Amino acid sequence: MTPSTTVHSPLRLYGRSGELAILETLLGKLRTGDGGALVLTAPPGLGRTALLRQAAAHYLRGHGGPVLYASAAPTEQRLPYSGLHALLCSAPGPLPLAPDTVLSSGITPGALLGLLRALGAEQPLLVCVDDAHLWDPDSRAALGFAARRLGAGSRVAVVIGAADETAFAGLPALRLGPLDDDAATALLDRLTDGAADVDPVVRSELLREAAGNPRLLAGLAGRLTPGQLAGRTALPYPLPGGESVLDAHAAHLDGLSCDTHTLLLLAAAAEEHEPDGAGSDAALLLRAGARAGLSASHLDRVLFAPAGSAGALQRAGSRVHFSHPLLRRAVLHRAPPGRRRAVHELLAGLLGGGEPDRARLPALVQKACASTGPDAGLAEQLERAATAPRPHGERSAALARAAALSTDDALRAARFTAAAEQARLAGDTGRARAMLARVGPHLAEGAAPYVRGMLALRDGPVADAREALLAAAELLAPHDPRRTLDALFGAAEAAWAMGDAIAYLDAMNRVPVAAADRPTAQYRAAADRPTAQYRAAADRPTAQYRAGMCAVLAGHPDRGHALLRCCLDSAARAEDAGELLRAGACALVLGEVDAACRAGARALAVVRTRGPEALLPHALEQLAYAELRSGQHARARAHALEGLHAARRTGQRNSAAHLHAVLALAASVEGPAEACAAHADAALTGAGPHGLAQAATLATWAVARADLAAGRPGEAAARLGPLVRPGPGTGHFATRMLAVPCYVEAVVLSGRAHEAGGELAVAVQEFTLWTTRTTDPQVPAQLARCRALLAPAEEAAARYEEALAHHYRAGGDFERARTRLLQGQLLRRLRRTREARGPLRDALVAFERCSARAWAGRAAGELRAAGEAVDARDRSGPGPLAALTPQQQRIARCVAEGATNREVAVRLSVSPRTVDHHLRNVFAALGVRSRTELARLLDRGGGARLQDRDEKKRADL
Repeated sequence: MTPSTTVHSPLRLYGRSGELAILETLLGKLRTGDGGALVLTAPPGLGRTALLRQAAAHYLRGHGGPVLYASAAPTEQRLPYSGLHALLCSAPGPLPLAPDTVLSSGITPGALLGLLRALGAEQPLLVCVDDAHLWDPDSRAALGFAARRLGAGSRVAVVIGAADETAFAGLPALRLGPLDDDAATALLDRLTDGAADVDPVVRSELLREAAGNPRLLAGLAGRLTPGQLAGRTALPYPLPGGESVLDAHAAHLDGLSCDTHTLLLLAAAAEEHEPDGAGSDAALLLRAGARAGLSASHLDRVLFAPAGSAGALQRAGSRVHFSHPLLRRAVLHRAPPGRRRAVHELLAGLLGGGEPDRARLPALVQKACASTGPDAGLAEQLERAATAPRPHGERSAALARAAALSTDDALRAARFTAAAEQARLAGDTGRARAMLARVGPHLAEGAAPYVRGMLALRDGPVADAREALLAAAELLAPHDPRRTLDALFGAAEAAWAMGDAIAYLDAMNRVPVAAADRPTAQYRAAADRPTAQYRAAADRPTAQYRAGMCAVLAGHPDRGHALLRCCLDSAARAEDAGELLRAGACALVLGEVDAACRAGARALAVVRTRGPEALLPHALEQLAYAELRSGQHARARAHALEGLHAARRTGQRNSAAHLHAVLALAASVEGPAEACAAHADAALTGAGPHGLAQAATLATWAVARADLAAGRPGEAAARLGPLVRPGPGTGHFATRMLAVPCYVEAVVLSGRAHEAGGELAVAVQEFTLWTTRTTDPQVPAQLARCRALLAPAEEAAARYEEALAHHYRAGGDFERARTRLLQGQLLRRLRRTREARGPLRDALVAFERCSARAWAGRAAGELRAAGEAVDARDRSGPGPLAALTPQQQRIARCVAEGATNREVAVRLSVSPRTVDHHLRNVFAALGVRSRTELARLLDRGGGARLQDRDEKKRADL
C-alpha cells in the first residue's frame, strides 16, 4: 500500500497548541513502531475536523506513511458497515480484503484488528475517523474493539473524532474546550484580514456571541458588511451566520420523540425571560408541559433524568439548564416559526395568570418572542415594565426586546442604549457592548457615548473613557442632569486613575454648582450646612465633594479639607452607594483611614443588598485599599481577593489591575515574595495598555517594599526613585507620598544617601509638607523615622524615640515594628548589641503578630546577628545552610543573590573585611569554590520550597 496524497494541509489552527502537542506525541510513537488510540470529543464547531486533518497532513509531511481517513455520512447511519466501507475505500492501494466485501458480508471486530495489524506491518499506519458517532453501530463497535487492542508494537495509530466518548469507552479521550480570548481574537483578526477599522464594540460582540466556537465565529464575521464591522452601521439583531453550527447541534437531538422535542422547546423558550445562564423554572415547565398535553410520567423522565433528554437537559435544584448554551439556541432555531410562537404564547398565558407585579414583565417578554413583527404598543409596555425593583439583567433583556419591536429608528436606538446601560449595571459588560453595537452611530445622542465611557472606565483605556464621558456630558446637559453629573464624575475618576491632576480639575470644574446641589435619585440626602465660611460654596454632599477636591488639588488644602470633612460628616446618614464611596474617597484624601474603612464597609453592604452588581469590584477595591492604609493587611487581602473574582466575573479589567496592586501591597507585608511579584506583574500588565498610573504606582511600591523585606535596599531604591521625585513621568500624584518613607529607608540602607542627597532632601521636604496636610495617624511617626535614618548617630536615637511615641498613639503593629527594627539595626551597627536585642525582639514579635513573615525573617536574622538565639522555625527554612552560623547564613544568601562584598556589608551593617572573612568560612563549610557554585547550591536546596510557593501562588491567582 503506498502513501495517500489526498489529505491536504489545513490552515493555521488557533489556541490548540496543547492538543497538537498530544497528537504529535502519538504520531511520534507511531514513527518508532508503537501504536495507540485517541478520541477527540467536542460539540460541533470547536475544531475536531481541523485537528484530524492537521494530524493526517503532519504525518504525511513528516513520514510519508499511509493514512486511512474517513468522515461519517449521516444518511448512511442505518446501513451496516457503511462506515468501515468508507474508511477502507480511502486506502491508496489494494487491500487484502476488498471494501465491497465488507459492505456486503460485514467484518468481525477481530478480522478488522487483524487487517489493521497487517497493514501496519508493511508501514506504520495512521487511521483517522471524523464524526464517528454518526457511523452505523456495527462499524463503531468494530472500530472501538480494534482501537482498544492497538498498543506497543502494533505500528497502527487510530484518531477518532466524535461528539462524545460514549461509543468508545475505555479509549484515551481528549475533550476540546472553547478557544480562550487571545486565540479567538487572533482568529477574528485573520477572518477580517487584520483590519484595523473593526470597531472594538463590534469585535467584543462577535467574540461574546461566538463563545469560543471558531466555526461560529467565522460564520458570524463572514455575514457582516464592512460598514457593520467598522461600526458605521448598526448590527442586526440577532446576528446571522451561525445557522450551520446550530443545525449541527440540533442534529444531536434528531432521534428523540416528538413529546421530548416539545418539552425541549418549552425549556428553551422559558429561558427567554430569564437572565443569561439562569436556566428555566422547573415548576413552570411542569405546568407548561401539562398544558401542552404531555404526560406526567414523560415530564418526570425528561426533566429529572438526564438520559430522558439524551443529556440535553440538566437539573440543578429548581432550575433546568441546557447542557450547552448553543444547544438551547439550536432548539429554537430548528423549531418551525409557528410552533415556536405557540410555545411562547402558552408561556405568556401561564406567566400572565400569576401575581401581576411579579409576572408582568416575564409575560410581556414571552409575548414579544411570539410577535410576528414590529409592535409599537407591546414595545411601549415592555419599556414601562422594565423598571425597579426588577433586577438590572431582566430590565436589560426586556428593553432589548422592546427595541427589536420598535418601529421608529431613534426610539429603537434609545431602547438598545437603555438595555446596554442596564446590562452594565448588572455587571454584564459583554451584553452591554452587544446592545451598543446595535445602536446606529448617528442615533446615539448622549446616552450611548455615556454608556461607552462608563464601560471603558472599568474595562478600557481610561484616557478614552475620559474623553467619551466629557463628550457625553455635553450632549446630555440640556435634558438629563443626573447622567450629566455621573458622566463628569466618571471623567474625573478616569483622570484620577491616569494620574492627571489637571484633567481631574478640568472635569470637576465642569460640574455646575446648581447640578451638584440638585438632589437626584442617585445623589440624595440632606446634610447639615457647613460653617458659615463655606456656606456659599456648597450646601449638599455632592457639591461639598466637588468643591473640596478641587480646592485640595488647586493648592488650597485648608479650605478643601473643611469641605471634604463636611461631606464625610453628611455621609453618616447616607444610604446611596455612590455617595458612600465618595465619602470614603474624602476620608482617604483627609488621611482619616478609620473613617474610610467605615464608609467603605457601609458602601459594600449597600451594594451587596441593593446593587448594582457593577459597583461591587470598585466597592471592594476601595475598602481593601482603606484597610491597607489602616494596617489591616489580612482583611485587605480577603476583600481584594473577593473583589478580583468579582472584577473577572463582571469583565472589569481596570478594577482587576487595581485589585492586583492592592494584593501585591498586602503580599509585600505578609509574603510570600513570589505572590507579591505575581500580583504586581498582573497589575502592571493591565495598567500599561489602559494608562492606569495609580495601579502602576502601587504595584511598583509593593515590589520595592518586598525588596526591603528581603534585604535588597539597593533594588528598592532604584524602583522607588522615579516614583517619589516631583515633576511629570513620576508616580501618581495622590499616592507617591506614601512611598517616601520606604524610599528614604532604601536609600540609607543601601549606602547611597550621599549619592542621592539632593533628590532625597527634596523628597523628605515634600513629605514634611504633606504631613501637615493629612490626618493619617501613621504619617508623623514615618516622618520622624525618616529623620532618624538621615540623622547623625548621636541624634538618631532621640528621633527613633519620637517616632515610637507617635506609633503608640496611632496604634498598628507593622509600622511600629519597622521602626523598632531600624532602631535595633542602628544600635547593632554602633556595637551596642545588648541594647539592640530589645528593639529587635519587639520587632520580631510584632511582625509575627501581624503575619508579616518576610519582615519577621529579616528581624530574626538581625536578632541572631546580635547574639540572641531565635526559634529555628524561621522563616525560609535552613536548607543546605543549616551548618552555618546565623551571620554566615545571611551573608551566603546575599552573595547567592548576586550582591558584592561591599553591597553585603552595607546591607548587614558590617565591614567588607568581615564579609570576606565569613565568606571564606562559608566556602569551606559548604565545600564550594565560587559564588556561582554557592548560588547553584542554594537554588537546589530551595527548589522544593519555591515550587510549593508557586503552587500556592497559582491557587491564589
